[in-house]
Amino acid sequence: MLNPPHAKSLTLMLVTAISLLITACGTNPVTHKKEFQLVSESQEISMGTHNYGPARQSQGGDYVIDPELTAYVQSVGNKLAAVSDRKLPYEYTVLNDSVPNAWAMPGGKIAFNRGLLYELNSEAELAAVMGHEMVHAAARHGAKSMERGIFMQGAMIAVGIGTQNSDYANLIVGGAQVGAQLATSKYGRDAESEADLYGMQYMKKAGYDPTAAVTLQETFVKLSAGRQSNFIDGLFASHPPSDARVAANKVTLAQIGAGGDWGREIYAQKVAKLKSTQAAYKAYDEGVKALAAKDTAKATTLAKQAIAGEPREARFQELLGDIALSQKKPAEALTYYNKAIQMQPGYFKPHVQGGIALYDLGRKAEAEQYLAKSNTLLPTAPSHFLLGKMAEERGDMQGALKNYAVAADSNSEIGKQSSAEYVRLDLPQHPAKYLQAAPQADNFGNLYAVVANPTPLAVNRVQVRVVQYDAKTGRAIAQSQPMLISGGIASNKRGQVAVNGVRIATQQELQLYKVVIEAAELAK
Repeated sequence: MLNPPHAKSLTLMLVTAISLLITACGTNPVTHKKEFQLVSESQEISMGTHNYGPARQSQGGDYVIDPELTAYVQSVGNKLAAVSDRKLPYEYTVLNDSVPNAWAMPGGKIAFNRGLLYELNSEAELAAVMGHEMVHAAARHGAKSMERGIFMQGAMIAVGIGTQNSDYANLIVGGAQVGAQLATSKYGRDAESEADLYGMQYMKKAGYDPTAAVTLQETFVKLSAGRQSNFIDGLFASHPPSDARVAANKVTLAQIGAGGDWGREIYAQKVAKLKSTQAAYKAYDEGVKALAAKDTAKATTLAKQAIAGEPREARFQELLGDIALSQKKPAEALTYYNKAIQMQPGYFKPHVQGGIALYDLGRKAEAEQYLAKSNTLLPTAPSHFLLGKMAEERGDMQGALKNYAVAADSNSEIGKQSSAEYVRLDLPQHPAKYLQAAPQADNFGNLYAVVANPTPLAVNRVQVRVVQYDAKTGRAIAQSQPMLISGGIASNKRGQVAVNGVRIATQQELQLYKVVIEAAELAK
């Protein structure tokens, strides 16, 4: 039987849980079903507003060369928003990424990759994808994913990072990681079915032929079966097609009826400029791959080919900068990065890369400006790491520690390096944060102070003190003189020093001693 204090505690937990569930009950604005809603609409909108920009940066940045194309996509979105079940501050943008993909985040923030627009053939098909993404936002699919995390993890939303941009994969740090995660969220089968169903209804109400949603899904199933399409890395990764979805869409089509606008001519007209430069972007994509394979000659040829096909594109200049930087030519690289910044000042990467080039040239004051600007667009580990290095060089240890700590949040080699730099600066000041100490007795009862070093750095002159506590009161009653562990302690090794004159009789007695780490130095 539970004793009264435990019973009260359990009762309080149950009352709290029941109260939370009751107050969190709401109605889904699209399906009109009752559901738990721990994330409010204002929180959804705020989350989308704060993360839309970083998410777009992490997914290739905005496609700015053809504003008319973006305006066209926005006009299709506005038609669907006008008939949607939920009025949100919808926003639509076209991203500069060749991977065919589209995504929506809470609050109605929607993005289409340039690569997806190549593959569509009508405004109705665009509306089919747009309507599907809109339902993800309107029906709270992203919010519900977060709510499941909240319920399972005690009011903590755990997010990771996902980005299609391989150059900076796993290098995004800080709050921007949330945006990257939201942009690459995967939904369950029920959410995908709802997005198909209500998305087709929105199409019909907006005047489009919902047949396009069926034929588009049939095309997706064929592409998926062949596994040869770059859709596999994009839209299919988060929205897997299937025969079951096609069948369900046909049922929906029979219920709401075919007929409506396809808009093939207007779509062809609006994407004509984009499609005319598709070869240039293909050359650029191949150039990026060539550089990754360290074939700089091929990468240079392809970059110049891309520029000839579309001289207004900042990414192509950026690629030439990356090639020059890989060849240890920072001055040449900086020229290309500055061209890219001039063409599109609102994209983070040339600012980061330009900052790296300036650092290599020894122009560190200018490098800080570039890196700080890049962090306002998308905080990354390389920029914070170099800002940490420069802060340390001018004696600003707090600034260095702050930047190293942010960079260490990255799951990457530079993140590991940043963590080591942080430990290097902070360990001598706070050795007890990093080194682990405990008392230990040998078979003869002799007492030792044992210190383990789990850090990647070797330490020296580790100074400890052993404190004895009273078994009844728990108060300290005696302490040793400061003692040095001789020989230093290597990374992932232990060191020890004997406590002279102390003998331990039992394990219970050993527990009355504590080892305090007072000082340590990094090994030179």
